[in-house]
Amino acid sequence: MTQQKMKRKSHTSIFLSYYKPHMSVFLLDMACALGVCLIDLLFPIASRTALNELLPRGLFDAFFVLMGILLLAYLLKAVFSYIIGYWGHLLGARIETDIRRDLFHHMETLSFSFFDKNRTGQLMSRVTGDLFEITELAHHGPEDLFISVITLVGAFSIMLTVRWELALIVFAVVPIFFAFTIIQRRRMSRASAEVKKKLAIINGEVESSISGIRTAQAFANEEEEKRKFGASNELFRDAKRDYYKAMATYHAGMELCMGILPVLVIAAGGFFIIRGTMDYVDLVTFSLYVTTFITPIRKLSAFVEQFMQGMAGFSRFVELMRTEPEVTEAPGAVDPGVLRGDIDIDKVTFAYAPDKPNVLEDVELHIPAGETVAVVGPSGGGKSTLCQLIPRFYDVTGGAIRVDGRDVRELTLAGLRKNIGVVQQDVFLFAGTIFDNIAYGKPGCTEEEVYAAAKRAELYDDVMAMPQGFQTYVGERGVMLSGGQKQRVSIARVFLKDPPVLILDEATSALDTVTEQRIQGAFDELARGRTTLIIAHRLSTVRSAGRIAVIDDNRVVELGSWKELVARNGEFARLCRAQEIS
Repeated sequence: MTQQKMKRKSHTSIFLSYYKPHMSVFLLDMACALGVCLIDLLFPIASRTALNELLPRGLFDAFFVLMGILLLAYLLKAVFSYIIGYWGHLLGARIETDIRRDLFHHMETLSFSFFDKNRTGQLMSRVTGDLFEITELAHHGPEDLFISVITLVGAFSIMLTVRWELALIVFAVVPIFFAFTIIQRRRMSRASAEVKKKLAIINGEVESSISGIRTAQAFANEEEEKRKFGASNELFRDAKRDYYKAMATYHAGMELCMGILPVLVIAAGGFFIIRGTMDYVDLVTFSLYVTTFITPIRKLSAFVEQFMQGMAGFSRFVELMRTEPEVTEAPGAVDPGVLRGDIDIDKVTFAYAPDKPNVLEDVELHIPAGETVAVVGPSGGGKSTLCQLIPRFYDVTGGAIRVDGRDVRELTLAGLRKNIGVVQQDVFLFAGTIFDNIAYGKPGCTEEEVYAAAKRAELYDDVMAMPQGFQTYVGERGVMLSGGQKQRVSIARVFLKDPPVLILDEATSALDTVTEQRIQGAFDELARGRTTLIIAHRLSTVRSAGRIAVIDDNRVVELGSWKELVARNGEFARLCRAQEIS
């Protein structure tokens, strides 16, 4: 379902739409549920017939035939129950899979700004925890509701034929049940939504604490992490307490209604027997139907609780699915194919939010295809931001960025980003092997291509010296590798991608000088023949750049070669003196 349809349709319509691809399984589940209902309704009336008609008249053969039919009916009910238990749950699992797929696919389209504002653990809670209860609702919800309605209507209809006065007594309890259910439903819905929010907060705290465990231990701050988690855990407990209070009130009220019902029936039936207007067989039959009547009411009670939990999770799913990416493709966006790499930054202004100050103002820079330009300046000047605007990780708020004469907003995102390789300071490696992480640069590549990329990144010999070679497991975020090895994996990944435009975003600032010098050759080889932007604090790494752009106070204040800028004795010369570089 598209995002626009998500916005137009109600939550219920969206939920029901996920049954459409699995309608055959759904109908099978409902047919078996109907079979279970009819068999449950058959037993009391069959028992009444046996006790009132067959045994008193000596029709013993017919009696045992009837008992045989009932036995076969309950064997069939067991088959129906198996189908409901297996295929019904499988239906829920399939719907959960579809919902999780849609949610993950949508999250992949969201912009950097969305992930800047949302914690990973909270997003994971939506992809995992919320969807489990949606699964239970998807399977049990329609089934329980269907069984309950059919059983209630069937039981009440038959009870009217047995003794209409007692049927009216039973039916009088139903409005009380529904009124009580509606009142408690609202309380449980609010409480369930609050539990979801608090669980997401806990997941966020756990994800943050586990990711930062090394920092916490390095600062001996384990107790502080325990305190933060404890505070979140208590908020979750309090939210659960409110939910359980509402749930307990609901169940207690239901038990009262269900307990009163058989007492009223026995009392009224006893009155009719005393007056001689009703016999014991009819009272027993009616009592069996009361039991049959109570079962669907209990199912409806469970359905209400399940519905509240499932729809609370589903509402959070819809909320996320309706979140629009800030960076979108324009109608008619074109795939640029392979670009030359000519970049024009034309009076670009950018702010991360409308109420935030500009990070860049009227920045102008032209980079011909194949040139290497370094972007330097003090921290917070907007260097990294400028380079993140080129692949449209964020969109400019003023001006334009053009590649090969085309505004990047007129190009497809995939087509644009396939032409740009980014090597960042904080290298992210997936928890897999070295081979997998290099091959990520070109899905479907051959082993020979991966090995060639590793050689060009000056990584091949290091990897072959490892016991498992290219099948070496890198650990979470590449923790099993050194900083230099991680950086060279990222370089090999870009070599494999082979883009015409290259962005080196503080790519060596986290490395020591010796390691930096060792891999500088790999960077020089990577930049050869490509349009390259080098963002750097350490000025010694940009001597080979054709030109250097100095960004300060949110704009380009100087532009020229190393010698020209030093001779100008301006901001760049001041930075060189600060780093004791001549």
